[in-house]
Amino acid sequence: MQEYIDFVSNNMILTLVWVGLAATLLMSLIKQKTAAYKVVAPNDAAILNNRENGVFVDIRSHDEFRAGHITGAINVLPSEIKSHSFGELEKHKTDPIIVVCKTGQTAADSANQLAKAGFESVYVLKDGLTSWNDAKMPLVRAKSGKGKSKKKK
Repeated sequence: MQEYIDFVSNNMILTLVWVGLAATLLMSLIKQKTAAYKVVAPNDAAILNNRENGVFVDIRSHDEFRAGHITGAINVLPSEIKSHSFGELEKHKTDPIIVVCKTGQTAADSANQLAKAGFESVYVLKDGLTSWNDAKMPLVRAKSGKGKSKKKK
């Protein structure tokens, strides 16, 4: 036991870093277990979508959404969710809702707000669209104007 006390007293900064990391990890686990949403992997999200009529809610900007999104996804900005302007999402209150952002970092706040607004089953896509791409899942991309040529008269 004396060895531990000596180590802590001789390495105070290192000890504080380890205690801080342990506390952060513990708080993260508690937050995840008590959250109003569940985190799902891309394959599980696809199963929710296909078997349980799940709906993907893409919270990225309209430009990012047009650049590439999951098939059938509804683009709703976080500001719209915050102001309870759900639009066509309102009719899906009983369906599984899978919130998608670019990396999975910002989707949690929107998912919590959807759960508080009365949506029954809310999920967050783990690591966002990045994990969807890594899993080689399909994306819908907007058609660009390239390749179209105008005929001169």
